[in-house]
Amino acid sequence: MKHIMQKVVSLLLVFTLLAGLSATVFAKDTTWISQSHSDIPLIRISGDGEMLFDGEGNKVFHYKDALTMAEKVDVDTLKDPATIESIVNLTMPLLINGLLHGDWDPFYRSLQTEIGKLFERSLLDPDGNPQYGSGLHPDKIAASEYDRHTDKFWRTETGEKYYTHDRYWFHYDWRLDPIESAAEFKSYIDDILEATGCEQAGILASCLGTNVVTAYLAVYPEHAAQHIRGVAYDGSVVGGAEILSEAISGKFNINAAAVNRLLLDSSAIGLFQVDDFVNVTMEMLERDGIFDLIDETGKKTLYYTMVEGVTSALALSTIYTWPNYWASVTPEDYETAKQYVFGPEGSEKRTKYAGLIAKLDRYDVTVRQRVPEILKQTVANGVHFGAISKYGFQLLPICESSDAVSDQFASVRRSSFGATTGTLYQDLPASYLAERRASGFGDYLSPDGQVDASTCLFPESTWFIKGSSHSNWSDWELRLMYDIASAKEQLTVGNVCWPSRFVVYSYTNPEVETDGEIAPMTTENCDTENWEADDKMDNPTDRAGKIFSAVSALLKWLMALITKIFHLG
Repeated sequence: MKHIMQKVVSLLLVFTLLAGLSATVFAKDTTWISQSHSDIPLIRISGDGEMLFDGEGNKVFHYKDALTMAEKVDVDTLKDPATIESIVNLTMPLLINGLLHGDWDPFYRSLQTEIGKLFERSLLDPDGNPQYGSGLHPDKIAASEYDRHTDKFWRTETGEKYYTHDRYWFHYDWRLDPIESAAEFKSYIDDILEATGCEQAGILASCLGTNVVTAYLAVYPEHAAQHIRGVAYDGSVVGGAEILSEAISGKFNINAAAVNRLLLDSSAIGLFQVDDFVNVTMEMLERDGIFDLIDETGKKTLYYTMVEGVTSALALSTIYTWPNYWASVTPEDYETAKQYVFGPEGSEKRTKYAGLIAKLDRYDVTVRQRVPEILKQTVANGVHFGAISKYGFQLLPICESSDAVSDQFASVRRSSFGATTGTLYQDLPASYLAERRASGFGDYLSPDGQVDASTCLFPESTWFIKGSSHSNWSDWELRLMYDIASAKEQLTVGNVCWPSRFVVYSYTNPEVETDGEIAPMTTENCDTENWEADDKMDNPTDRAGKIFSAVSALLKWLMALITKIFHLG
């Protein structure tokens, strides 16, 4: 039962936490950005923050809405007939068909149906197309049509035209096949160039938007070579995002220590506040081995029997009818993920979802398996390119890679296109760092010992920001992206107006994430994490270490409990 609950918990984590992670924060205008004078229009494309509506004008459910729903849950909600019916619909096939008779298919179908009721109008059909007329709001479509046919420029005091970072946004249905969206993106570029009279444009892309832009570069390389001056990526997931990839490819895992770190991160960036007692309790349960005991029991009973069926049910009732989310599955996980979600070749689901699978396979062959080749060819064709990779946060702990150096959503290795990194527990080995310095690569090593940028696909045009999460598109990041996309030469670490290859970001206003400052990373200022990852305490290897870790956590919890009781009294 534990792993059934883990699947449900993972869904809730995706609901409540991705809301603040995958949706791009729209940074406010600042003086220095508005004074950046680009002679070409700049097009911005973000992740899944765009609201969707059905054909009747009703807002389509988005997992971030779970935050609002959770606040409304009370005793009366649990007594609601519809709620009771859903619980019965899940419980009966679990107990009778599954546990008593070993037939789990009715439970899987009920799970997919009941969870799918929330997502019904956001789910795509088995061919990967919108249902119920869902998509962008008509007003948004109309505004976008106006923008793409209008020369939206500013003028200097001398009357010279220039463009800023926020004049053109490519609004799109972020669920859809990136290759289909890429065709519309190309048309959008053509319209803007015609409206402005410019021959080239620049592109600023983040999160899921990088999937669409890379698909555009793959399918229309000649068009990009002729009409795009520069492309800037921030928080890219085109190389894969572990939380979207591993959770549906047999690598699902919840680590209690990682959950604790995630709660601390969430409190620090203002996503939501968590009582300190909750963190101490989570730490105690982890270090006292209670979670491990439950985990082993679960694996010996139901896990291996149910994992594929539950994975498929949750995937197809939530976010995995959306091709752009599938685009963030890693190359090595893709075939396994299809097996978990759709079953083996010839299965009923493979037949039912043949149209969707065809789109996923097309993207896999056209883009996913060729990302390095596509980007290198783009640069060879004369298009400037740069990437920003962020870290210093706990990866969402629903996958095996929860100790990866990441921005909460994707690892640095993925978003930087190949940087070599340590883990949350271990920096890069001292011997490795010494060897790299001796070989002349010292400038590529981060002062915190966690990143070697020399192994990136484009080491001279990849920048790293520690302390800025995936959801935070700060003004500083916008400035760098703006320069990369609009500059008349390829910008590198050596010629860009930017403090360093590695910088640290500090929030100066908790109410506005984008209000922050950056500074070159040093050994003195690089410890920006909101927690301390202690391998000896979290993962002791000998009996004495385990006892010490458990006793320490228990004493800490007892002290917190006494404090809590005293405070309540």
